[in-house]
Amino acid sequence: MSNKNKFTEDYKKEIVKLVTELGKKPTDVAKDIGVTPTSIRRWVKQYSLHGEDAFPGKGKLRPADAEQKRLEKENKDLKEE
Repeated sequence: MSNKNKFTEDYKKEIVKLVTELGKKPTDVAKDIGVTPTSIRRWVKQYSLHGEDAFPGKGKLRPADAEQKRLEKENKDLKEE
C-alpha cells in the first residue's frame, strides 16, 4: 500500500525557499518533512527551470506545455483538412 504524502504547490515552494534562500541542506529539510532528499532536490530543480509554474498538480500541464499541446492538436487538425 502506498503511503505517499501529497504536498500542495505552495508547500513545495516554501520548501524550495528553505533550501535556496535560507541555505538549508536538502537532507535536513527532507528529514524534517518525511521525504527523501532526492524529492527536495527535484523540487528545487523544477522550480529553477519553470519558476512559478513548476508544480501544476497531478494530471495538469504547465501553461506553456498546455499551449504547446493545443498548437500541436490544431496543426494536426489542419493537416487532416
